[in-house]
Amino acid sequence: MPTSAGGTHQPPSAEAGRADLHVDLVGTLFIVWGALTTVVGVSMLLLGIGAAALIASAPGDGSGQVAAGITAAAFTTLAVIAIVWGLAHLFVGVPVRRRRHWSRLVALMLASVDLLLLPHGTALGCYTLWALLSEQGKALFEMPAA
Repeated sequence: MPTSAGGTHQPPSAEAGRADLHVDLVGTLFIVWGALTTVVGVSMLLLGIGAAALIASAPGDGSGQVAAGITAAAFTTLAVIAIVWGLAHLFVGVPVRRRRHWSRLVALMLASVDLLLLPHGTALGCYTLWALLSEQGKALFEMPAA
């Protein structure tokens, strides 16, 4: 029979209830992480647009235009990556909360990459892997028998 950290016996339904709460929290954190990442991406896109505007308005020798062009390209590239990454988390967070079978696998893939994004992505990735790879977490996403 399962025991808690204090050594008392708990019914299996208590562990399943805790796993349910952890999976709900993972879904919510994915939604929040996705929204924040998307906002950061949009702000970087605006910075890229501002740098591109400097290219059009800069007079003269062109040295400022080269720097503005590199800056515009860098900000725009990072912005697109951040927006896509944020939207991916948003679109997976809701199905995770609804216990869609496919969403667990996609969330695990996203969480594996999130591990590289110090410090918050690492925390989200570790927590997601822990919650979704546990036996109780897996059971929440099992396909019903036909």
